[in-house]
Amino acid sequence: MKHLWIAPLAALATVLLPISAAAAKPSLREVPEIEEPLFAVAMAKEVADHCDSLGARFLKGLGELRRLRAHANELGYADSEIRAYIESDVEKARMRARGEKLLSASGVSYEDPETFCAFGRTEIDKNSAIGVLLRAK
Repeated sequence: MKHLWIAPLAALATVLLPISAAAAKPSLREVPEIEEPLFAVAMAKEVADHCDSLGARFLKGLGELRRLRAHANELGYADSEIRAYIESDVEKARMRARGEKLLSASGVSYEDPETFCAFGRTEIDKNSAIGVLLRAK
């Protein structure tokens, strides 16, 4: 009699295991509301690093990163998971490749810093996610 609960628990586990597997959190790279703003921050920093006439809006960028961390926490990601994602060499390389593709498609060349400036000014004029993180010096 005391083992009658095993069958219902086994059946429940059979039903819940696929649900919990499906509910597993995706990689942060697959969460657009985290990935896209993080990409914008990285791009604004890259532009500011290569263009003397534009600077990064440091406090605005820092605020955006804090907002992203809080949002990721709300989605169930621990700070250690967020840190692992941001510090991952694989993710850094992927983000860099994505940025270089965007820059190249926009006519930006690492050989010519003025192309970074032109790109940055265009982003500022468009009031894009990248542009709002840049300012003229």
